Order: sequence, then structure tokens, then C-alpha cells
Amino acid sequence: MGLVSVVSRLEQLCHDKGLKMTEQRRVIARVLSEADDHPDVEQLYRRATRIDPGISLATVYRTVRLFEEASILERHDFGDGRARYEEAPEDHHDHLIDIQSGTVVEFTNPEIEKLQHRVAEQLGYKLVGHRLELYAVPLHGKGKKK
Repeated sequence: MGLVSVVSRLEQLCHDKGLKMTEQRRVIARVLSEADDHPDVEQLYRRATRIDPGISLATVYRTVRLFEEASILERHDFGDGRARYEEAPEDHHDHLIDIQSGTVVEFTNPEIEKLQHRVAEQLGYKLVGHRLELYAVPLHGKGKKK
């Protein structure tokens, strides 16, 4: 029985957009697809070098920039001075950032979505996109644990 290669969602997006996929880009794409957080370039580099020790930090920077320019990857700045990344989401979501722990919680809220459209209309515009980031601290020990 032959070995079956599982292609990550990000690798498929790269293929669909006609990007040349080197083995190192493939590793970086898989690391990004498997991330359940919003890693920065140095975190991506550490994770990728566990798979392929030959990947350089410069390669990770170039690959992330390429993926971002192709709209395959979204860049976020959650106020901690580090650019963080996630696959460009299929479905829209917003972020709540716990400024004490750095935890990023993804959420959707239909009321907020409607309100944003209403505000744009009241100002004479049609909303075509937005990014919402809430910065918060846990209430009395509550909040999502890392």
C-alpha cells in the first residue's frame, strides 16, 4: 500500500493561486494550517525547523510575505509588537485578546455584525469589510485558559 500525502488547506490555496511550492514552503504551509493559535514568524520558524532543520528564518519571512501578498494568510497586530498570522479564514470572525496572558479568542457575533453595517449606512457608506479586535482582561479569574 502506497503512502498517501495529505495536502493542507493552505497548500491547496497556494496551488489554486498558482504559487510554486518548494518543499520548505510546503512545510511552512502545513505548520500554519495546523496552528491553533496565531503564531509570529519566530514561532513558525521554530515549529518548521522541527520538521526540516534546513529551513532558515529568512525563508520563513519570505514565505509568510508571499502568502500574505497572495491573500492566503492574514497578518494581525494584537498590540504586543509582533506580527501574528493565521490562514485567511473561510468564514469571518473577530478577535478578543487577553492582554494579561496573550490568549487570542476568535468569535462571531451577529449583533455586532449588524451594528457595523448600520453604522456605515448612517455615515453614508456600504460596509465591504472590517476587522474587529477587542482587548480585555479576565473578569475575576474567568476567561479562557491557555
